[in-house]
Amino acid sequence: MKFIVYHIHLFVLMVFLLASCGTVPVTGRKQLALIPSSTMLSMSFQQYDAFLKENRLSTNQEQAQMVKRVGGRIQRAVEQYMADNNLSHTLKDYRWEFNLVESSEVNAWCMPGGKVVVYSGILPITQDEAGLAVVMGHEIAHAVARHGDERMSQGLIVQTGGMALSAALASRPETTRQLWMTAFGLGASVGMILPYSRLHENEADRLGLIFMAMAGYDPRVAVQFWERMSQQKKGSAPPEFLSTHPADETRIQNIRDRIPEAMKYYRQAGR
Repeated sequence: MKFIVYHIHLFVLMVFLLASCGTVPVTGRKQLALIPSSTMLSMSFQQYDAFLKENRLSTNQEQAQMVKRVGGRIQRAVEQYMADNNLSHTLKDYRWEFNLVESSEVNAWCMPGGKVVVYSGILPITQDEAGLAVVMGHEIAHAVARHGDERMSQGLIVQTGGMALSAALASRPETTRQLWMTAFGLGASVGMILPYSRLHENEADRLGLIFMAMAGYDPRVAVQFWERMSQQKKGSAPPEFLSTHPADETRIQNIRDRIPEAMKYYRQAGR
């Protein structure tokens, strides 16, 4: 009897998961999507506002304006790319925002809905606007491809057995909050950051290069940026950015291989 009940539960779970599949807006890959986009965006806006209240914005106006400038150019590139691919509807509820936070951490992230934070500690490694565009293009690509949503969905299955987000928030608020922190790379303070999968990284690398190229930034500088980032591994404590974004020779070579595709968009941008 237990055997039969187990297989019934397994069958129900499989049907549930199949019904909860979404599609990555650009690559067409099927992905787990237990949480409605509207719910993710609402929670994102709340969490983003809470983060900004708890962390100090940079007082360096030149650097803060550079973050907003680069972010705005990539935003327009993303909107154009999605329009060209008949996917503008996926961005209709975005509320883009770009902020520089005063912190020695080498980190950056983008929440659902275009909510971006760059930590001032990464700027010495980005060096200039083009280097910053590598970082912001990559992080925005994660959000556009809904990688964080996918990881949040996976976490809900593991931690709550596939419980709806609203139910999880009501019955297990702290667990749900930790899942969010982990899924979107905000877990540095609680030691819960998990790396993106190789698949997620490959998608974000490809899209990030295209987005920065469309924004008018030379995608070839991405190789030098990731080489500089890889040097950070030689220290005793790799930066948080590398906890979620593994940098190695294979990854850098893969980026080199993608440069020709991105250069087509760069030339079309008039560069």
